[in-house]
Amino acid sequence: MLVLPEVFGVNAWVRSVAERLAVQGYAALAMPLFSRTAPDLELPYDEAALLEGRSHKERTTTPQLLDDLALAADWLQQALERPGAGLGCVGFCFGGHVAMLAATLPAIAATVSFYGAGVASGRPGGGPPTLDLVPSIPGRLLCLYGSEDPLIPASDREVIAAALAVANRDRPAGREHRLRVLEGGHGFLCEARGDHHPVSAQAGWAELLAWFEGGL
Repeated sequence: MLVLPEVFGVNAWVRSVAERLAVQGYAALAMPLFSRTAPDLELPYDEAALLEGRSHKERTTTPQLLDDLALAADWLQQALERPGAGLGCVGFCFGGHVAMLAATLPAIAATVSFYGAGVASGRPGGGPPTLDLVPSIPGRLLCLYGSEDPLIPASDREVIAAALAVANRDRPAGREHRLRVLEGGHGFLCEARGDHHPVSAQAGWAELLAWFEGGL
């Protein structure tokens, strides 16, 4: 399982997600998304840290991310002595956006994107919306959003839902992409953030586990 962090880097909360997945029997690799500008980034959840994290995000491009994701996927398969085996991917916030990019890789069999903002308007480093890549996703994609997320308004969720629905027309039964909206704001899964929503966090985690149990 690849675990993709927010702009705050591979901090204690992201590591706790990997540990929770390990308890469920998954080999989980939390990978830095800013490997070129801040490979050891580990920030708290405050305004200054957000600005710092975003500065690294603005210097990161989609080709760089796809290269790093492919390398991480290959490394994990080799470490598990399972070359070619399907992997899972989960991402949060900026990592949720990157998770949609990761889902286009052949190695990724199932992806969960938590509140990945900006997929309907662009992609890291510039270019057309990451959402345009949905038809090329070979595996299964689950998108989870908060109902009161200011970064992903209802208009964006409607565009995303429409794109998933179009892609699902060509997918076999049981392999469809899915979008679900849970109560809460941005970052509802993370108990270290001010907008943590315990009920939705529990529901979101259950959705994640069920999605991956559906097949890697």
